[in-house]
Amino acid sequence: MARLEDDINELFKAPLTEFIAARKALAARLKKIGFASEADGVKALAKPSISAWTVNQLYWKHREEFDELIATAQRFRKAQTSGKMLNMREALDARREALSHLSDLAGEVLRDAGNNPSLDTLRRISTTLEALSAFASQADGPTPGRLTHDIDPPGFDSFASFIPSAGTRTRAAEKPRVSPAKQSVASPGKTHEKTKAAAEASHREERQARISAAKLSLQNAKKALTAARASAQSLAAAQKKTEAIAKETEKNRREAEERFKKAGAAAEDAARRAQSIAVESAEARKALDDAKRTVEQSTRELEAAFRE
Repeated sequence: MARLEDDINELFKAPLTEFIAARKALAARLKKIGFASEADGVKALAKPSISAWTVNQLYWKHREEFDELIATAQRFRKAQTSGKMLNMREALDARREALSHLSDLAGEVLRDAGNNPSLDTLRRISTTLEALSAFASQADGPTPGRLTHDIDPPGFDSFASFIPSAGTRTRAAEKPRVSPAKQSVASPGKTHEKTKAAAEASHREERQARISAAKLSLQNAKKALTAARASAQSLAAAQKKTEAIAKETEKNRREAEERFKKAGAAAEDAARRAQSIAVESAEARKALDDAKRTVEQSTRELEAAFRE
């Protein structure tokens, strides 16, 4: 089912935090349309580790760089088969460069996903990339883009198939002047030398990969330190500004309280004055009424006097 293969690929392309939900949704959809066995197969897919997920993203999103690593590994195996040490060294140099570039991209993928590209994570990513390049020519090797766990590179014995056997190399380099007896003695010696050289080259390659991963981790740590220092300085400045604002606010609060107290006292004084004025006003109205009555009485008395 081509559609199912595409759906599974999309599952492994998704953000790691969405894997479980996406797997569940895909299995449910398959079961609903009658593909129960396929649904069970999807349910059985394990959630990738963070390092395996990152390698998957390199395969899906940086295919050109990923394919270059595979190509360098193929050139290395071809050089091993031919027995040309110069070509082997050139292939190893190209492979180290490809691994270093992919390690840089892996750090970016991790940071973009909100993860810390630690030294251990980058080391496991580098190891898995080496393993994929080594298994690339094997039909039963791991499937790139769908990894669920880290992969270790094959041991030296697994690489033995890429190194020509004594008999094969003897036929390729056979000369009429050399007797079969001499060839049977010389070939094992040459095989041992090339086997030793290949082992040393593989060791140097692994060591260089670890060094590259360590360098990348150190660079990331320095960047993180710089960012942390800048953040600390920014927070310190913000704290200083906040403290100044808090002091100013406290000052304004005290002044407002003082003004409120003064306003309260003034209001009480005004209330007292208003009460006093009210009393005086009442007394004045009473005096006015008394004066009116007196005037009226006097007027009546005067009128009575004129009438007599």
